[in-house]
Amino acid sequence: MQIRELSIPDAYEMTPKQHADDRGVFLEWYRFDQLEQAVGHALDLRQANLSVSRRGVVRGIHFASVPRGQAKYVTAVHGAVLDYTIDLRIGSPTYGEWDSVLLDDVDRRSVYLSEGLGHAFVALTADAVVTYLVSDTFNPEREHGISPLDLDINLVFPADLESRSLSPKDIEAPSLQEAAAAALLPSWDECRSFYDSLRTKD
Repeated sequence: MQIRELSIPDAYEMTPKQHADDRGVFLEWYRFDQLEQAVGHALDLRQANLSVSRRGVVRGIHFASVPRGQAKYVTAVHGAVLDYTIDLRIGSPTYGEWDSVLLDDVDRRSVYLSEGLGHAFVALTADAVVTYLVSDTFNPEREHGISPLDLDINLVFPADLESRSLSPKDIEAPSLQEAAAAALLPSWDECRSFYDSLRTKD
């Protein structure tokens, strides 16, 4: 498995080695030890999620309060999505910036996002199936969103998408500036401190 850090600190792309023959394909899509070596601590897996989205569906931008936050290991097991990592940590050198990775059932890449980072994706195919391994269970009181259409973040969606479909919750989510003013966003320092605590625990 090849691992590279994205332009957003504490987010990583994993590209597995695939073994194909006349029967099909085999690969390791998650290796806790290799992820731990890259990140500095193990993923404390507490919940697994799956979503199915039609072409043009946008999900996100979602994040959870830190601590404890919710780290995510995201994979598209069917179809394709363009997956976005957004830095929402106030004080981060890349605050407000984003990076993207194509997740599909061809290269079968995955993305790991540390706690405090925002996550979104847009489905590029019909019935795009995305799985998420996450470090904490869902807690509605600590879950937050930023509008994926916020002009300050300015996510770039593929030009060939005929339309985009968002949930009412994501449409009504605050902008980055509004979330910062409402003290919803994590800080760079508190996230770094939390990451250090995870390394110490290991």
